[in-house]
Amino acid sequence: MPAYWLMKSEPDVFSWEMLKSRGKKGEVWDGVRNFQARNNMRAMQLGDLAFFYHSNEGKEVVGIMEVAKLVHPDPKDDTGKWECVDMRAVEVLPRPVTLVEIKDNPKLAKMVLVNNSRLSVQPVTAAEWAEVCRMGGHSGSPKKPARAK
Repeated sequence: MPAYWLMKSEPDVFSWEMLKSRGKKGEVWDGVRNFQARNNMRAMQLGDLAFFYHSNEGKEVVGIMEVAKLVHPDPKDDTGKWECVDMRAVEVLPRPVTLVEIKDNPKLAKMVLVNNSRLSVQPVTAAEWAEVCRMGGHSGSPKKPARAK
């Protein structure tokens, strides 16, 4: 299982700045209504790292966050079939990395974001993580994920 992820949010609904304002407690990452995305959240472990991606408006990776609470029932779901995780901000990327830049980079040609751009919670390989961090002016992950090999 990957220890790196990419998670999307529309900035007018929930932005990077909103997550940062929640502090160490973080925020419930609710409202995911796709089985593959839900299953990806089920695979997450505490301390796993994720890129925060602004979707629709901006279409760019803007920050790094971490899993603060494992999968649990989505409080906004009355059916009981949807789950969520809690995420907390770790740090902003020095420079946002746009979807256009990601698609133009041959090292990222197999990235889920390039090939299944609608999936809201997706795995990222260690090599993809390092490349996006490099593109964003970051030397790599701010810390090793809990399950890094």
